[in-house]
Amino acid sequence: MTQVMKGVRVLEVAQFTFVPAAGAILADWGADVIKIEHPVRGDTQRGFVKMGGVDTNPNRSPFVEHPNRGKRSVGVDISTPEGMEVIYELAKTADVFLTNYLPNQRQKMKFDLEHIRAVNPNIIYARGSAFGDKGPERDTGGFDGTAFWNRSGIADAMSPKELGGPIAQGIPAFGDSIGGMNIAGGIAAALFHRAQTGEATEVDVSLLSTAWWASGTSIDMGIETGQVMGNRMPQSGANPGNPLMGNYYASDGGVINMCTLTPGKHIKSFFEHIGHAECAEDERFSTPEALMKNWEAASEIIVAAFAGKDFKYWREHLKTYTGQWAPVQSLLDIATDEQALANDMLFEVEASDGGEPIKLVRGPVQFNHEPVKTDRAPLASEHTELVLMELGLEWDKIEELKSKGAIA
Repeated sequence: MTQVMKGVRVLEVAQFTFVPAAGAILADWGADVIKIEHPVRGDTQRGFVKMGGVDTNPNRSPFVEHPNRGKRSVGVDISTPEGMEVIYELAKTADVFLTNYLPNQRQKMKFDLEHIRAVNPNIIYARGSAFGDKGPERDTGGFDGTAFWNRSGIADAMSPKELGGPIAQGIPAFGDSIGGMNIAGGIAAALFHRAQTGEATEVDVSLLSTAWWASGTSIDMGIETGQVMGNRMPQSGANPGNPLMGNYYASDGGVINMCTLTPGKHIKSFFEHIGHAECAEDERFSTPEALMKNWEAASEIIVAAFAGKDFKYWREHLKTYTGQWAPVQSLLDIATDEQALANDMLFEVEASDGGEPIKLVRGPVQFNHEPVKTDRAPLASEHTELVLMELGLEWDKIEELKSKGAIA
């Protein structure tokens, strides 16, 4: 594949998914990403064996593979002076320093901006945080469940008021993965800026800002009008005002989402496809203005029509409809979706346990229509000796650092 980041070295001092996901994207793009892990326990996330009641195999963990594929792992105890000397030596060779440690931790262990820039003035310094690197809560930690899902307003907007409370986040690392892509984009822009001007910049992305950007249209609407949209309780029927928008239930319980925002030129095609061609000539529905005025009457007809056939029928039958629609699928359904697979949205890496290859989701950006080619996530500290030897450290020095517990 076209490795747009080939020749770029990233030094990642981070844990969990949010910031490591940025490293994974950069590794997908060809960067040499060196992941620093604790020499004994590794990334804390390696210990996750259950999420949302689902057990995972630690040797094939999605919590490790998704945000860490393609990297090299070096075990360093950054709480020791000897360990930090190793970090400084690595930083001298890096283009990007990537971290999600809190400001007080970065200062205490001496890898905040001024410490890293002291050994490499040209390095891009990228921070990921829960709530941003400024303000009274810059030292407050958080996860996507707190900063992205709940505090941001997303949970409230996603929860129908009839439920009497917010729904829980149903996708692990949801905001983390989105935020990681934002960090990767920011780093790419910073590298371009440095190449054009010689100036090395700082990059900041928070989970809260990620959520606000993702929700920006609704937040802007709320600020402007004092009102925001929100989810309604599930039902088969039209969205108020437009019967060509809404979820409609098939006879077997499958759901088709109609999403024809501008129905005018699609009215005839739609009613023909649901077996009611006569409705396109009905003065109540024949124009966009009439259709929207009489949306409730149209909705009743459409609900009954969809209920007359099963999901498989509608999924195939609507392929020739001229407007926009989608089958409501599960996250397992999408793994076999022919369109997703045709666009290389899954790829495989070898498994460290020697079993079947592990399937992973690629990042959302593709270059030259080429699929991702990368390696599995490293085992904890897998590349320590190799990377340090590349730095020029002699074997005696490596053994000395090991004996002091500074490296793995």
